[in-house]
Amino acid sequence: MAGAPPYVLGVDCGTQSLRSALFDLAGNPVAQAVEGFETTYPQVSWAEQNPEDWLRAMTHTVRDCLSQAGIRPEDVCGIGLDTTACTPVAVDDHGTPLRPALLWMDQRAHREAAVLSATGHPILRYAGGPVSPEWGIPKSLWLKANEPETYRRAARIVDCSEFLTFHLTGNWVASLNTLTCKWNYARPDGGYAGDLLESLGLADWRTKYVQDVRPVGDRAGELTPIAAERLGLNAGTPVAVGGIDAYMGMIGLNVVEPGRMALVMGSSTCHMCLCAHGVFGSNVWGPFPDALTLGAWVLEGGQTATGSIVKWFADGFCGTYAAEAKARGQSIYALLDAEAARVPIGSEGVVCVDYFQGNRTPLRDPLARGALWGLGLRHGPGHILRAIYEGTAFGTRHIVEDMAAAGFSPTEIYACGGGARSRLWLQIHADACGLPITLTEVQEAAALGSAILGAVAAGLFPSIPEAAAQMVRTTDRVEPNAANRAEYDFYFDKYVRTYPALKDLMHEVAGHVV
Repeated sequence: MAGAPPYVLGVDCGTQSLRSALFDLAGNPVAQAVEGFETTYPQVSWAEQNPEDWLRAMTHTVRDCLSQAGIRPEDVCGIGLDTTACTPVAVDDHGTPLRPALLWMDQRAHREAAVLSATGHPILRYAGGPVSPEWGIPKSLWLKANEPETYRRAARIVDCSEFLTFHLTGNWVASLNTLTCKWNYARPDGGYAGDLLESLGLADWRTKYVQDVRPVGDRAGELTPIAAERLGLNAGTPVAVGGIDAYMGMIGLNVVEPGRMALVMGSSTCHMCLCAHGVFGSNVWGPFPDALTLGAWVLEGGQTATGSIVKWFADGFCGTYAAEAKARGQSIYALLDAEAARVPIGSEGVVCVDYFQGNRTPLRDPLARGALWGLGLRHGPGHILRAIYEGTAFGTRHIVEDMAAAGFSPTEIYACGGGARSRLWLQIHADACGLPITLTEVQEAAALGSAILGAVAAGLFPSIPEAAAQMVRTTDRVEPNAANRAEYDFYFDKYVRTYPALKDLMHEVAGHVV
C-alpha cells in the first residue's frame, strides 16, 4: 500500500521502451506506465533510434502515471532518470537532434575503437583493456569521419541522459557516471584526456560535449515551465543528475556497498560489482572510479544480447505459441518457459553461444557472432529456448570467473529486469554460476533507483545509501542446486570452447557481410 505524499518520479529510458514510475518514500510503487519505441537496423550490427521518441514516451507515461495515481502535481517532489548509455545524439543549439541516435548496441565504430585502443594511453587502464565500439568516443570518431557535415553542424554531441536532462531543465549537465563508464573520463586523472583527444583528431569534440560534470544524485536543475506543462508537473520540481540504467538498477537493488553484484537482465545483461578499491587486470570493463558513489569503484561485465535473443526467438519462430498465449490470455514467455522446463539440462545436446550482437566481455570481440549447434530433428522450441537460457547464463559465469581471476569474487547476486521474471532462467543462472540470487520487491529496479536519486536531489534523504536502505526491500532468494553443477560444468566447457573453434569463421563472415 502506497504511503502519503510526497512522491518521487523515476524515468527509465531503456532499449525497447521508456517507463515512468511514481514511488512513495518507503519505495512502494504508486503508478507506472510504459511506452515502446522503434529501433532501426540500417546495416548488420548497426542500431539507431529517434530521440524525439524518447521525449514523446516520457510525456505520455508521466501524464499516465499522474492520472492513474490521482495525485496533484505538487505531490511530486523530485525526479530522477536513467537511460541507455553510449547512445550519442548530435544536436543543434536548441537540443534538436540532427540525425538518429547511435544506440548503445551499435557496433559500426569497431575500427575507430581499435585505433583508440592502439594508442595505449594511460587513461585506458580504467577501461580494463581494449575500448568497445559501443562507447562514445569511437562513435564520435565514426561520425566525424563518415558524416562530417553533421559533425560540423552539431553544437553538442551528448549521451541520452544529457539529452533528456536538458529537455527537462534547460541545463547541459553531464553525468559523472555516464562519462566515466562510457566516454573515457577519469576523475582521478582530471577528467578528459586532452592529449588523447588531440591525437585522435577530436580536439574540437570537447567543445561539443558537456563541461559541467556532476555525480548521480546531485541536483541538475529544476523542471522548466515548458517541460512542466508538457509533463503535467510543477515548474521548479528538482531534477537529479541521472545515469546509466544498469547503474541505477544497482541503487534500486541496494547494491550500494562493496562486495555484491547486480545482475540487470534486460535486452542485454549487465553484471555490476561495487568494489572498495580498484581491481585492475580483468577482461571486463573498469575499474571505474567514483562511477556510482564517490570513493568506490565499479567492475562492469556485460552481454550485448540476452533478453533480445529470447525476444528474437519468440517473435520470429513461435507463432503457434503466440496464438495460443493470446487465446489463453497469457504471456507467450510463460508458455515457452513451461516448454523449456520440460527439457533436461544441456537441452539434449544443443549449445547456444550468445554473441548475437558481438561479445562485450570478457572476449571484447564486436565481430563475434551467435550460434546454435548440436541441433537434431528431435529438438523443438523448448530445447531452443532452454539452450538460449543456458547460453546466456554461461555468459554470466564466464564474466564472474574472469572477475575472480583478477581478484574479485561476488558472494551473491541481486537480480532485476524483465529476465528476472522467469524463475527458470534465474534458477539456471544460479545453478550454472553456483551463486544464490536475491530478488527485491520492486523488479523495475532501474526506475526505483532513479526515483531514489530524485528523492536525494530534493533533499528528502541525505545520501544515496540512506535512501536505498529505506526504499528497497528483499523478497526472495534462488539457491543454486549443487546436484546440477557437474552437468552445467560439462556444457559450460563446450560453450567456452566454441568461440576459439569458430572465431576465424565468425570474422570472415562478419567482414564479408559488412
